[in-house]
Amino acid sequence: MSHSTAIGRRTREQIIRAFFFVTAFTSILVLSMILLFLFVEGIPIFKTVSVGRFLFGHDWYPTSSPPDFGIFPLLVASIAVTLLSAVISIPLGVMTAVYLAEIATARVRELFKPVVELLAALPSVVIGFFGMVVVAPFLQDMLDIATGLNLFNAALMLAFMSVPTICSISEDAIHSVPGELKEASLALGATRWETIMRVILPASLSGISTAVILGMSRAIGETMVVLMVAGGAALIPNSIFKPVRPMPASIAAEMAEAPFRGEHYYALFAIGMVLFLFTLCFNIVADYVAHKHKQVGAATL
Repeated sequence: MSHSTAIGRRTREQIIRAFFFVTAFTSILVLSMILLFLFVEGIPIFKTVSVGRFLFGHDWYPTSSPPDFGIFPLLVASIAVTLLSAVISIPLGVMTAVYLAEIATARVRELFKPVVELLAALPSVVIGFFGMVVVAPFLQDMLDIATGLNLFNAALMLAFMSVPTICSISEDAIHSVPGELKEASLALGATRWETIMRVILPASLSGISTAVILGMSRAIGETMVVLMVAGGAALIPNSIFKPVRPMPASIAAEMAEAPFRGEHYYALFAIGMVLFLFTLCFNIVADYVAHKHKQVGAATL
């Protein structure tokens, strides 16, 4: 290899490295600017109301006189909707992935895998419209409740959004488990079910955890679905069939009517701050769990 060729290759590597650095730096810069804007616009509300009263106040009446800026019902609604959707979507997504990866025939897998991936591409407004027009009247008639626009409907639609992501990524994680592990387990006399539960799933827990993180991250910050089907009541629910108003729904519903740089405006940005910190804590915990399972999976292998 000539000297000029080596210099040219080194130059190309430096250009490629610089390109990826600029791309990564741009992403970090844009995220930092968004966070800066969010906090600059949200912090001024705490000149009017204390942090404790804002977080734990039970009344959200931003247009009354005097206004009340307690977001505790909104916070409880967001947590309740997220947890209930996780209870529904995680078992469904993981079990579907296990079925497609280990139990279904090749023909069934080829038929259902594109359908599952297509569901992940459905716009949230379509899912919200389905929940409002179809699911809400069904729940209202079937359960004889006051309204079908409630916490359970919102959690159901968010789970419907999360299942395709969890299923698709979990199936890829299960497929990545070395075939030697499965063969060794079967050779030692384990049944197919025991092999799935004691070998394949523990070895793929890191990928499944990542799938859960991505699926639930979509559910936590979802706006359109909860705005359309959660009911819009800023009250602490005493039942999963009561209407609620999660934080993203409040921001979307009220931002257009909030006076620019007024107290209501600042309070909505402060809700955005809380929502960001909420999702950040979730991602940190989920990342820790995924890393822990990755270590367990590596030890198993």
